Amino acid sequence: QTERRNEDLLNVDNMNPNVKRVEYAVRGAIVQRAVQIEKELKEGVKKPFDEVIKANIGDAHAMGQKPITFLRQVLALCAYPELLEDDKFPADAKQRARRILEACGGHSIGAYSSSQGIDCIRQDVARYIEKRDGGIPSNPDNIYLATGASDAIVTMLKMLVCGEGRDRTGVMISIPQYPLYSAALADLAAVQISYYLDEDKCWSLDVAELKRAVDAARQHCNPRVLCIINPGNPTGQVQSRQCIEDVIRFAKDERLFLMADEVYQDNVYAEGCKFHSFKRVLFEMGPEYSTAVEMASFHSTSKCYMGECGFRGGYMEVINMDPEVKAQLTKLVSVRLCPPVPGQALLDLVVNPPQPDEPSYHQFTKERATVLATLAEKARLTEQIFNTVPGITCNPVQGAMYTFPRIALPQKAIDKATEEGLSPDMLYCMRLLEEEGICLVPGSGFGQREGTFHFRMTILPPTEKLKIVLQKIREFHVRFTQEFS
Repeated sequence: QTERRNEDLLNVDNMNPNVKRVEYAVRGAIVQRAVQIEKELKEGVKKPFDEVIKANIGDAHAMGQKPITFLRQVLALCAYPELLEDDKFPADAKQRARRILEACGGHSIGAYSSSQGIDCIRQDVARYIEKRDGGIPSNPDNIYLATGASDAIVTMLKMLVCGEGRDRTGVMISIPQYPLYSAALADLAAVQISYYLDEDKCWSLDVAELKRAVDAARQHCNPRVLCIINPGNPTGQVQSRQCIEDVIRFAKDERLFLMADEVYQDNVYAEGCKFHSFKRVLFEMGPEYSTAVEMASFHSTSKCYMGECGFRGGYMEVINMDPEVKAQLTKLVSVRLCPPVPGQALLDLVVNPPQPDEPSYHQFTKERATVLATLAEKARLTEQIFNTVPGITCNPVQGAMYTFPRIALPQKAIDKATEEGLSPDMLYCMRLLEEEGICLVPGSGFGQREGTFHFRMTILPPTEKLKIVLQKIREFHVRFTQEFS
């Protein structure tokens, strides 16, 4: 029903204006068209391709990545405890399932948990963080389990936003950014402060740029938060230790709350790159920083080698948070009752995987290594092939699951897009979808420097399919450029 009924109690003019400002490119217009095309293919409509390849979202299993056996065995046992009598399941999987079930109300993952998450799982998360960070202590009481990292990030932003007019909270986010951030800020009517990553230096972060952005923002808002995504999404860069130290000093000097989105921490591929957690660097910088900088860091079960997006498991650790504020945070998360318990169970296995003396260890480590090695190979392949195409330049994919290549578009294509009321990279991605059946997200959905154009593509399709995708994009790019030159 398209015509407006004036008597609608809720209409597009009187609904919450912040919601209308929310944009989320990863599932935006281009994806809706892709879904439509899939329906048309099913109905027998002839197209120049026989399937739509969705490389728009980091959804590993949808792209054919196999679940890790041990994780699914334990989840199956938790979901259907009668299987604990079945001898097809290894002893360590059963032992994990019993431990998780004992921590659940009525020994069922169908029961609510405490709002912050199941106690023993939070203890396991704290132990995992301590081990990862070389023994720096982690307190389970500072761990909040969440519905994926997204939920925790939005909750934390909600805690931080206040003020009116020039006193309104400003939140610094990288450009290009993951659109969860811009969407959450629009929803909360906070002020987005954009700082640009340096594409010429492999999307690195420069403190001089942070300083420029924060000084400019102080004219119209109150900058209080600095968000960092490392490894980067959509840009795939991995921050050096030196860079993280510089960022921490900057946050302390400018009195900014640090939000470290570290959901791709196991996805590091490039030679000489290593993941450093913000927390570890903070504590290794000594008490001048580790007692002063307030921070929250985030992790998830949706990425890395697990790719278990649908379970919505994740956690946040808060550091140096005022106890009274923490009580308010606990109250806020309790309104939603609790994160999904199957997601909590899955997170427990991720932070407490099979050990060398357990029966599942060999298969588990082999499967994990295979997934990560395959991703590393696909990261290299993507960069190599894109850089052979005239008019496409692609930085090394050092980590995460995406590439964000720059595309040179002819002026005529830019004019045509303007005529149609589209951003030029949206025109490019729409045409690619209609002609080749490949679904990517235009760079404009993530933000980019004025006058530059990009797209984000995941490196998740199976290697053979990825080669086809890259070849099709190459052919399309040449054709598109010729058409408009």
